[in-house]
Amino acid sequence: MNGLLTRSIENKEKIEMIYLAADNHISQRIIRVLKINEDMILAYCYQKKKVRTFKLDNILSVGPIRKRMGA
Repeated sequence: MNGLLTRSIENKEKIEMIYLAADNHISQRIIRVLKINEDMILAYCYQKKKVRTFKLDNILSVGPIRKRMGA
């Protein structure tokens, strides 16, 4: 996971993240990581259209953005 987060910073690459919020709500977001701390990341969230902080412990998964198959 850290490799993908670091690559997002280096290449200014968008990634997909599944995150568990403090209220136990699970959300799927497209982000671009700006900075990684010991226990948090700072990232631009394309869903909220603003810079947000996310706890590393609450990130359930990260991956490259999957192409959506649509009709």
